[in-house]
Amino acid sequence: MQINCPHCGPRSVSEFSYGGDATLKRPTEYTEEAFELWMDYVYYRANPRGWHNEYWHHQGGCRAWLKLERHTVSHEIRKVHTLIEQQKGGEER
Repeated sequence: MQINCPHCGPRSVSEFSYGGDATLKRPTEYTEEAFELWMDYVYYRANPRGWHNEYWHHQGGCRAWLKLERHTVSHEIRKVHTLIEQQKGGEER
């Protein structure tokens, strides 16, 4: 699998580390009642089949954090952008 880094170009997935599910929403409360929400957020993950948004860190290159859309069966990647681009509403690659 190759990831097209916006800064470095196409690179082997071995240069990257998986950063997690980019669709999860972090709980905002720190109360005892929110304990179950935190348990779900930290420990439980879906195993989706199909297109999925994920975070990846280019640890072996420019060290940028990327958000990409990857098909979990074919590993095809159709969108890649840095988190800074996403915050600014930038162009997807």
